[in-house]
Amino acid sequence: MRTGILCAGDTEAAPFIRMLDKSGTVEKAMLTFYEGKIDGAEVVVLFSGVCKVNAAIAAQILIDTFKCEVIINAGTAGGIDKELRVFDTVVSTETAYHDVGESILTDFHPYMDSVYFPSDKNLLAAAEKAALRFGTEKRVFFGRVVTGEQFIEQDRREYLSRRFNPLSADMETAGAAHACYVNRIPFISVRTITDTAEYDGTDQFEKNCAEASEVAAEFVRLMIEELHSAVSLR
Repeated sequence: MRTGILCAGDTEAAPFIRMLDKSGTVEKAMLTFYEGKIDGAEVVVLFSGVCKVNAAIAAQILIDTFKCEVIINAGTAGGIDKELRVFDTVVSTETAYHDVGESILTDFHPYMDSVYFPSDKNLLAAAEKAALRFGTEKRVFFGRVVTGEQFIEQDRREYLSRRFNPLSADMETAGAAHACYVNRIPFISVRTITDTAEYDGTDQFEKNCAEASEVAAEFVRLMIEELHSAVSLR
């Protein structure tokens, strides 16, 4: 089973590239795809650039060109739920766009039952096992996340909390989830928090991005171990 690891930025992808037993790189659509193995599992790693369209393009290439059977969107996010602290990790159970009209995806292609893209049950099970191994000092939350193309300031956090009740917000997850949904490819997002309602703003993101990316990458590595082990036992 080949897993695609899709990050937004180079800082978020850097820990995975260091982990990777690289077999080569491929250039496509102005993106660099790093092929290899992490702990014996076949993976393809890249950073797509910020925004949901970039994430969707990258996800489609992972599916079509690299034949990835699973895609994990990894990196950082802004905390919306007030319980979250910087460096907590959020695993998506479902995701939605917060800047797309509600009827766009239900009344038109792909005619969804709701605005939420669900995460894959097997990937959630692997994430739950990874969380048990992650260490008691590292907090992991499972729940809804939302995506839109803007940094979230305080007034917007309050709106998103009322409208969607999400744990976190980012700029790519729903775009990648959308591509995976229409291709019937298992998907999940793992994001570590860089900024919260208490510590907000782009300066907090820049300050905490590298460390948060390391936390997210370590969690995903544990997930990959669980997935690889489950496949090996079949």
